[in-house]
Amino acid sequence: MVPKGYQHILALAFAVKEINENPHILPNVTLGFHIYDSYLNAIKTYHATMLLLSTLEKFLPNYICNIQNNLTAVIGGLESQVSLHVATILDIYKIPQFIYSPTPVMNAKIPGLPFYQMAPPESHQFAGILSLLLHFRWTWIGVAVVDNDNGERFVQNVLPLFSNRGICFAFLESIPKFSFLTEGLTLMQQGAKIHDRVMGSKANVVVAYGEASTTIFLRWLPYLSMLGSMKTNVKGKVWISTAQVEYISVAFQRDWDATIFNGAITFRIHSNDLPGFHQYVEGRNPFNAEGDDFIWDFWQNAFGCVFPHRFLDEVMGDICTGRENLEKLPASLFEMTMQGQSYSIYNAVFAMAHALHAMSLATPKHSQMVSRGRQKLRKQQFWQLHHFLRGVSFNNSAGDTVSFNQNGEVISSLDVINWVISSNQSFHRVKVGRMDPEAPPDHAFNLHEDAITWHKWFNQVRPLSVCTENCHAGSRKKVKEGVPFCCYDCIPCPEGKISNQEDMSDCDKCSDKDYPSKNRDACIPKDISFLSYEEPLGISLVCFSLSFSLITALVLGTFVKHHDTPIVIANNRNLTYSLLISLLLCFLCALLFIGQPEKVTCLLRQTAFGIIFSVAVSCVLAKTITVVLAFMATKPGSRMRRWVGKGLANTIVLSCSFVQTGICIVWLATFPPFPDVDSYSVAKEIILECNEGSVMMFYVVLSYMGFLAIISFVVAFLARKLPDSFNEAKFISFSMLLFCSVWLSFIPSYLSTKGKYMVAVEIFSILASGAGLLGCIFAPKCYIIVFRPQLNNREQLIRK
Repeated sequence: MVPKGYQHILALAFAVKEINENPHILPNVTLGFHIYDSYLNAIKTYHATMLLLSTLEKFLPNYICNIQNNLTAVIGGLESQVSLHVATILDIYKIPQFIYSPTPVMNAKIPGLPFYQMAPPESHQFAGILSLLLHFRWTWIGVAVVDNDNGERFVQNVLPLFSNRGICFAFLESIPKFSFLTEGLTLMQQGAKIHDRVMGSKANVVVAYGEASTTIFLRWLPYLSMLGSMKTNVKGKVWISTAQVEYISVAFQRDWDATIFNGAITFRIHSNDLPGFHQYVEGRNPFNAEGDDFIWDFWQNAFGCVFPHRFLDEVMGDICTGRENLEKLPASLFEMTMQGQSYSIYNAVFAMAHALHAMSLATPKHSQMVSRGRQKLRKQQFWQLHHFLRGVSFNNSAGDTVSFNQNGEVISSLDVINWVISSNQSFHRVKVGRMDPEAPPDHAFNLHEDAITWHKWFNQVRPLSVCTENCHAGSRKKVKEGVPFCCYDCIPCPEGKISNQEDMSDCDKCSDKDYPSKNRDACIPKDISFLSYEEPLGISLVCFSLSFSLITALVLGTFVKHHDTPIVIANNRNLTYSLLISLLLCFLCALLFIGQPEKVTCLLRQTAFGIIFSVAVSCVLAKTITVVLAFMATKPGSRMRRWVGKGLANTIVLSCSFVQTGICIVWLATFPPFPDVDSYSVAKEIILECNEGSVMMFYVVLSYMGFLAIISFVVAFLARKLPDSFNEAKFISFSMLLFCSVWLSFIPSYLSTKGKYMVAVEIFSILASGAGLLGCIFAPKCYIIVFRPQLNNREQLIRK
């Protein structure tokens, strides 16, 4: 019913033929073989195993008489459960058993059972499948497993390993165990449901874990769609299967459409072309294969014809001629080249032969006996064959090395095969990779992606199989409740964080020296920021500072040059000079705020500004009080005359300045300013600044300076109506009003700006307030001195 299984028989016969014709292996010993069918039934399997251990003519278990089978080893079976049934009996006699399919029962075998695994362990296949999924980033997959103990074991032990590496499962379907006793309608209804779930899923990748007959059931799926809700097969899938799943079919599936498997990727037991095997198969036909009773049934099933002499009734259908061409058979029915499982059978026969040969060379002559002219090894010594099997190592005719590890598993690699099925149903295997368990972990899995042919549904573009499209750089995953972790939403990274890779679970914060890009997908180095002399803003402030300083110096020079004129003498000449010098220093101290902050400049900035401005405001206050006292002293009998003079003015200036100086000394002694780096205030800049040390002390300095300015403004405002000739209180009122306005607006402006613009605001306030004092107080006097000198005389002032 499954014609492709005949190749296993041919592999066995071909291997025995080569050994018997080879004079270097077991000379004078002829190997023979018996083939039994287990019928996938435990009772028949046990019976067939007992037949191997009994006489040829009668079935008498444990009783040897007449001609007996000289049983050396057993190869099989294809199904893991069959192998386990055989092993329970063979273990009594210590007869070795070669397993030619990578079956999981063998990997977890009971200690002591005489298994020799001719295929790499299943764990290598699972590691290869996981590597394949991770390579293509297929995280949303479907799983179809055979409905037996092996499938359950796969679900319980293997799928959690996939989940740990970020793989999620869109569906998990059970593949019915193919049996001719299965009710057809029930099987088709179950297949229709599987078809709907597979084809209706968003997952484009399906991992199939099953047995050799799994493909027979899967080939039904396109034809079962009519029974389900999805009437047409509108999608392509990438099928990934283990080495147990072979591309086979039963005879009536010969012409069925198999493009559902086009682009499938499977793992196959490594095999090579064996010299002579193609010619051996090509020359076989039912009439020259003496002793081969299997070929008749194979021929009839494969070619869909009948041999008349094998039927007693009337023959229906085409007549087999025996000249049919095996090469024209579909690949699902038969292949001329030896495939993985057949290759394992071939190697198993040679491994047993090499072990027998080694044992024969090591056996003393007296332990051998001659029977019918042929030298034979005593059967009582066959249990010793295990010792020689463990040490077997040879190169087969294809050049591959065959040897076993300490667990009795053959040391071999796995081929990654791409199934290419064209529209005319021709089938090709393309090797696209390799899984080598002996290689370092980083190089164990190799894949040539460019050699892969995908299903036509994907238009030869690498398929995508994810529940959610990848979260691009600049965003992160947000898990949805109640769904697998592969299904998530993508949300942008929060302010100040970035993600520079796809599908990141969380966003990372940039270092203090970097800031996030606009798309939040990279960290960009921050610019170093401070108010420098090279930039336009710094240059402008320097020009204003020097210009005001120059103007102040010119005013001072003008007053010194005309120091004997009445308008200079009228309002305390020494206070005028002190005020002009302090204003000159105020304009120059603005330069301390420009340039990279250093320790010295940070210490001098605010303290020099606070003390110098306090001196200037104290001078204004002294001038105002002097004017008031001067006019009060002119009243008859006034006691204020003794207060009028230079002593009072100097006392006011020195005492007020001393208080500010004391505040600054306390500031420097307790929490002095220092150079600092601010990486947080401005997102894209690292600000080099002077940390004030104690913000409270800074505002105490400003508050005291404002206190002096308010007192000066109030006194000047009250004295504004005194006679104009000797009174500058009106000009002081305007200057103090401007001064207070500037510094009151300074506080919110200073607090609302960052970085170098904070420094620029303070410099502007210094220059604006100083210029206000200079312009309001000294501009009218300079105008008279320079442009109206005729008004600058005592008679004119008195007359006025």
